[in-house]
Amino acid sequence: MTVEIRTFDPAETDDVVALWDEAGLTRPWNDPRADIERMRAVWPDLLIVAVDGDRIVGTVMAGYDGHRGWIYYLASAADRRGEGIGRMLVGAAERRLLALGCPKVQRMGRPGNEIVFAFYDQVGYERFDVGMTGKRLIVDSPTGASV
Repeated sequence: MTVEIRTFDPAETDDVVALWDEAGLTRPWNDPRADIERMRAVWPDLLIVAVDGDRIVGTVMAGYDGHRGWIYYLASAADRRGEGIGRMLVGAAERRLLALGCPKVQRMGRPGNEIVFAFYDQVGYERFDVGMTGKRLIVDSPTGASV
């Protein structure tokens, strides 16, 4: 396995979105390309890719709001799971957040996604029982569907 962990290049947008589709991370109410552009406008170095040759085999997007960091869009290629790519990407995101002075990092997950929760258990994340609320300010989908 020869995997390079590095900052995303905008020329890789199609490949990243294809990986997110494959991993089941995209939703009809979120435009992943808009998510990439919005994120890069704030923290361009916090969209990280794992690359093997010229193939994107993993991604993670992190954010920092001054109070806590967040992890989003962690994905690895289906045929590369179990190789430690997710662990490497989470570690890279955590190191970049720590360099920004971020004191803690969290992630949100949909209830019932036990495979993902188990992964985060293995990399030292603690489960919280919290309620979330949200409000869409910009509708990405033509139907206006949201969750």
